[in-house]
Amino acid sequence: MDHKLQVGERPQIEMGSLQERSAHDFEDKSASSTSKVFQKMSSFHAAEQGPFSGTSRVGGVNMFSCACRSIKIVVFSNKLNLLMPFGPVAILVHNLTGHHGWVFFFSLLGITPLAERLGYATEQLAFYTGATVGGLLNATFGNATELIISIHALRSGMIRVVQQSLLGSILSNMLLVLGCAFFSGGLVYMKKEQVFNKSTAVVNSGLLLMAVMGLLFPAVLHYTHSEVHFGKSELALSRFSSCVMLIAYAAYLFYQLRSQSNQYVPLNEEVSPSGESAEDDDESPEITKWESIIWLAVMTAWISFLSDYLVDAIEGASSAWKVPIAFISVILLPIVGNAAEHASAIMFAMKDKLDISLGVAIGSSTQISMFGIPFCVVVAWIMGLPMDLNFQLFETAVLFITVLVVAFLLQEGTSNYFKGLMLILSYVIVAASFFVHVDPTKDDKQ
Repeated sequence: MDHKLQVGERPQIEMGSLQERSAHDFEDKSASSTSKVFQKMSSFHAAEQGPFSGTSRVGGVNMFSCACRSIKIVVFSNKLNLLMPFGPVAILVHNLTGHHGWVFFFSLLGITPLAERLGYATEQLAFYTGATVGGLLNATFGNATELIISIHALRSGMIRVVQQSLLGSILSNMLLVLGCAFFSGGLVYMKKEQVFNKSTAVVNSGLLLMAVMGLLFPAVLHYTHSEVHFGKSELALSRFSSCVMLIAYAAYLFYQLRSQSNQYVPLNEEVSPSGESAEDDDESPEITKWESIIWLAVMTAWISFLSDYLVDAIEGASSAWKVPIAFISVILLPIVGNAAEHASAIMFAMKDKLDISLGVAIGSSTQISMFGIPFCVVVAWIMGLPMDLNFQLFETAVLFITVLVVAFLLQEGTSNYFKGLMLILSYVIVAASFFVHVDPTKDDKQ
């Protein structure tokens, strides 16, 4: 009997379990169907509400917060940016009073923080490109202010302002920027001599001497009156030499990017197989790559806009202040344009990264002399303007002696605060020389 009961009970137990399973399955199916209905209803309501709901709304908030964070970092994190409002002030003064002295002064103040922020955005972009490309970007966008001012001056037919401002940029980078870097780095590391890659400095010195040769020959040809066709051979030689110098600079870029990929990595840092230094892992970018590119475009456009007012006010400021145009072009304009190089070179020197400081200062001088000047000659050629490489004997002599002094100080591959002080004092002598220098007239040139 017990056995029969057990046998009889088993189907009932199994049937009960089947009924429970079917009940659970029914509940699961009904719950899943209900959730699907609610999902369809929610998606329908989200579609009706438009792009300002759900993920789109969160994405919009995130984009707005990222933009605010980027503006806070780039615009409000530097005390030098307090000078930014002087740009709009220069435009107001130009439209209301037309006083060239104040327009030039306010434009100069307004461009200064823009040039420095241009260098900052370039440094942030360099985090994503590596040391070598980053050094080239620092030199390129560090010189963007000078090139923009030069293009505006060419459009106004002010060839001598272009020549002297580019020359002043070379002198400022080689003497003032490099001198401040050596001096500040030497004060921080006073108990030791800082070292840098001597071979890179020798290559840059050779290119600078080549640039001096390109500027010297047209001047000598002019003042010795040994031209085959008077007034034409000098211009033809300048345009031919400019094309050769551009080819040489292109070869130099190829040499930097392919053959010497680690030349901007300091000697006292270890280099990983990927070509990045070990200490770079401690530093991280403050803004993203696309934010850096956008800020580069914004700063470049605003500098270009203000440069138009700056160039138009140069002659009026010279007469109002009773200061030679040569002093304004060679000393004042490059100091503003080299604000980015100043900040970068000093910062890297104080971190004992002199190779990057040299890449910014000497590399910038090399780029202006081998690319900026020939490029402006070619642009003037396209515009139909007779810009040549004859920078006059005084300016050419100053450049030649400056290159010799800097090459002599770089040949040991070491630096200290005294070498920096010598470069700074040399720049003071150059500035005083141009303060008493009057640009020769056309009659004096003959």
